[in-house]
Amino acid sequence: MSSFDYDLFVIGGGSGGVRSARLAAGLGKRVAIAEEYRFGGTCVIRGCVPKKLFVYASQFHEHFEDAAGFGWTVGESSFDWKKLIAAKDIEVARLEGLYRKGLESAGAEIIESRAELTGPHSIRLVKSGKVVTAERIVIAVGGGANPHAALPGHEHCITSNEAFHLEKLPRSIVIAGGGYIAVEFANIFHGLGVDTTLIYRGKEILSRFDHDMRQGLHQAMEAKGIRIICSDLMEKVTKTAAGGLSVETLNNGTLSADQVMLALGRDPYTTGLGLEAAGVAVNERGAIVVDAYSRTNVPGIFALGDVTDRVQLTPVAIHEAMCFIETEFKNNPTSPDHDLIATAVFSQPEIGTVGLSEEQAASRFDEIEVYRAQFRPMKATLSGRAEKTIMKLIVNAADRKVLGAHILGHDAGEMAQLLGITLKAGCTKDDFDRTMAVHPTASEELVTMYSPSYRIRNGERV
Repeated sequence: MSSFDYDLFVIGGGSGGVRSARLAAGLGKRVAIAEEYRFGGTCVIRGCVPKKLFVYASQFHEHFEDAAGFGWTVGESSFDWKKLIAAKDIEVARLEGLYRKGLESAGAEIIESRAELTGPHSIRLVKSGKVVTAERIVIAVGGGANPHAALPGHEHCITSNEAFHLEKLPRSIVIAGGGYIAVEFANIFHGLGVDTTLIYRGKEILSRFDHDMRQGLHQAMEAKGIRIICSDLMEKVTKTAAGGLSVETLNNGTLSADQVMLALGRDPYTTGLGLEAAGVAVNERGAIVVDAYSRTNVPGIFALGDVTDRVQLTPVAIHEAMCFIETEFKNNPTSPDHDLIATAVFSQPEIGTVGLSEEQAASRFDEIEVYRAQFRPMKATLSGRAEKTIMKLIVNAADRKVLGAHILGHDAGEMAQLLGITLKAGCTKDDFDRTMAVHPTASEELVTMYSPSYRIRNGERV
C-alpha cells in the first residue's frame, strides 16, 4: 500500500487539470483535485465559451441589416444586456456542472479550496489547513489577465474577467492591446452598439499573424466604425467629475470613455503557490519550466496548460493532460505535439490559421510560393456589404508542401480546423489541386488557386 494519501493530486480545475484527474481516476487511481473558484477554468468560466456567446450576440445587428437584401422586412429591434448576461451565466453553470459530474463519475475527490505546495509531495489545503500527500502532483492553475499595475489609474480599468459581469453596457469603451482578446472584445462591444476605440503600441494588430490577415481585419474593423490607434499607448487613466474615464495617451492626446479595458497579455498564476517550498523552477515570467513530458525539475511534480507558458490554448492543455496520463499511468511515453496548431480569432470577420505565415516561411525556406485570393463573399452580393474574404496558401517551392493556410472571412475558424488536419498530414499543393471543389462555397478557393500569386526567393519577392 502506498504511503501517500493520493496517487495523484491536481491543483487547478481547468481543462487540463480536470482531464488529467478524470482520466487517472478512471484508471482506478486515488485522485483528488482542488479548485479555489469554479471548475472549468478560464475557458468555461471567463474565456472561450462566454466570449463566443458574446460574439454571437454581437453579430445579430448585421444579420438584421443583411436580411433586407434577401427580401425580409425586419421590425424594430432592441438589445438587453442583462438578458445576455443571465443567459450566459446559465450556460456557464451548466457546463461547470458537467465538469463536476465527470470527475465524480470517475471517482475523483473534489476539494473546493485553494491548494499550495509545502514540499515535493505535500499540499496544504488553505480552507481547512490540512496537509495531504501525493505520489504525483499536477499543477494546472492556468494564468490570469495582466493588471498592468505600472499604469497610473489601472485600478479604474477592467480586464476580460470583469467584461463578462458588467452591470450595464457602457456607451463607450477604450480597449488597450492588440492581441486576439483585445481584437475580439473590440468587435463584440462595437457589435452591441458601444462606441469602441482600440489602442495598441505596435504598428499593426495581431503581431504573430500573417500580414494579410492583420491588415485585412484592421481595414474591416475600421470600415465598421471601430477606431484603431496603433503605435501608441495609454499613460494615465483618471476618473472624471461626470463619472466617466479620461485616458491620456502618448501620441494622441486624451480619450474619453465610460469604460477602459486592459487586454495586455496574461501571466502564469503561480504567485503564492508554494513553488519555492517544493523547489519547482520558474522562468523570468513566473511560468513553470517543464520538459517535453510536462515534468518539472522536481521528480513527481508536473505542470500543464497556461501555467507553463507554452501554448495558451484550451485544446493544448487537454492534449498535454492526455499525454501526461499516457506517460505516467499507461507506460507509454508520449510527448505533447505543439507543431501546426490551428487557431482562430473570433473577430468580425474571423481569422482562421494554421502553419507558417508568409513572413515566417520566407525566413526559413529558400523559395516559397504564395497563393492568394481576395473576393467578395456570395452573401455580400445581396446584402450589400463591402466586406472581403482573403485566403492564402504558403507553399515550399522545393517539395510543394503546404506550409501555412490563412483565411479572413465568415466561418474561418471552422475551416481552420479542417485545414489543420490537412497540414498535419503533410499534404502538398498538388493534393489541394486534385481535390474537387464544393460549389458554391467560399472554401472552394482553397482548391482552385492553381497558379501562385507571387514567389519569394531568398527573402525577396519575385
